[in-house]
Amino acid sequence: MAGKLLKSTFVVSFMTLLSRISGLVRDVVFARYFGADALTDAFFVAFKIPNLLRRQFAEGAFSQAFVPVFTEYKTTREHEEVKELAADVTGTLGIVLFCVTVIGVIAAPILVVIFAPGWVSGDERFPLTVEMLRFTFPYILFISLTALAGGILNSYGKFAIPAFTPVLLNICLIVAAVISASYFNNNIIVLAWGVFAAGLAQLLFQLPFVMKLRLASWPRWAWRKPGVDKIKKLMLPAIFSSSLQQINLVIDYWVASFLVTGSISWLYYADRLVEFPLGVFGIAIATVILPSLSAKFAGADPARFRHTLDWGLRLSLLIGAPATVGLVMLAGPLLSAIFQYGDFDLEDVRMAQLALIAYSIGLLGFIYVKVLSPGYFARQDTTTPMKIAVKSMVFKITLTLVLVISMMKLSYDAPHVGLALSTAISALLQSWLLYRGLVRDGVYKPDPGWLLFLVKTGLACAVMALVLYYGVENVATWTTWSAYKRAFNVLLWVGIGAAVYLFVLVITGVKIKEIIRHT
Repeated sequence: MAGKLLKSTFVVSFMTLLSRISGLVRDVVFARYFGADALTDAFFVAFKIPNLLRRQFAEGAFSQAFVPVFTEYKTTREHEEVKELAADVTGTLGIVLFCVTVIGVIAAPILVVIFAPGWVSGDERFPLTVEMLRFTFPYILFISLTALAGGILNSYGKFAIPAFTPVLLNICLIVAAVISASYFNNNIIVLAWGVFAAGLAQLLFQLPFVMKLRLASWPRWAWRKPGVDKIKKLMLPAIFSSSLQQINLVIDYWVASFLVTGSISWLYYADRLVEFPLGVFGIAIATVILPSLSAKFAGADPARFRHTLDWGLRLSLLIGAPATVGLVMLAGPLLSAIFQYGDFDLEDVRMAQLALIAYSIGLLGFIYVKVLSPGYFARQDTTTPMKIAVKSMVFKITLTLVLVISMMKLSYDAPHVGLALSTAISALLQSWLLYRGLVRDGVYKPDPGWLLFLVKTGLACAVMALVLYYGVENVATWTTWSAYKRAFNVLLWVGIGAAVYLFVLVITGVKIKEIIRHT
């Protein structure tokens, strides 16, 4: 079982790595052709709105409710009943989201007002964002049905296809950017067309693999069927919880829309680099352990449940801690090497660097929220994470206002950093509250050896930080180098940092293979 879980995690991590690499290529293309200005601010808002709903419905509330129930059916019922549940959920979800999509397209101006109120009074970004949103909003319909197909595949241990699917989004957007530059004089609306095409492509890509499982049948409306009803009940608190997270992001965009032009873009590019390790490792681990924990819960195996969760936490720390140090110490060089081309200049690098450092402080918090949440969802408990999300939201909003207002009063030239910092700190708080709840309820008890593991990991990270601090040139020097020299040096120092971290772990006696295989 341990080997299977480990293999699945590596498969998801590798496929997610491909997705993140293609995502970085996409963002390099964006930065080269469009820079960080009013046009990119408008597109990022138009893309972010359906993306937030994707996280809320597809990766958020729906997956959290659907996978445990579907896994329960798969574990305890006949294949025909599982097939009926898939058809019921597909039809019901599809009709509901189609209605949501129609409303979203019609109400595009209202949505832009909510997300970027600072653009209402005569700002050129407002009508442009509205126009693009009407092309990007249907993405939520396609990607939610894609998430349904992915949840089915994950429940059967077919992790590779859902993990690879996001690559198609990046390919579509890269093609759209190149077409825009080649044939439409850098008309950024072409990117919105690319988002629409990407959603449809991702859905069509997964359907044949679901058909191979003999689970594809004609979708049907089944609002009151028992399986659908159970998923709905689990989704209600999950939707509320996810909505709170989206409210936090809406507030960030609302505040950023009143800041200097480029603030939204700087936050976006910084967030993209934080999302890289979060997606490759944190989300990959969470994706794999949710069906596994659900099966163990359905099979009444609490000991294996605890061990699986402990394995996820240890592996997350083993990888997340050095990733945090690397992002903080190499923030400027990474941004310079990846994005400083064309219209993305030195000032953009500096502003995005400050945001990246702030975001990176919360990387372990972001990862642990993803890994700890399945400990609740697998037990079909979506209410407790909702309550914790409420507390985190209140804290985040308060801290955002305090930090941004304070920075503006002190005439700090990068108040957008306050948005990133409040997001990071609130993620740390949320992960701690999730952990404390699992321990308090007796669901999770740490296995022996955690304290020594923490000390050794901390020491390895400290040595790695010192080597990077004294070895890496100032970011101002990096920006004078050629693109090839920047790329070479980033790869060199990432390799050196990783080697130093692993070396210290080995000489202090950390058994990395045992941790990786711990279940």
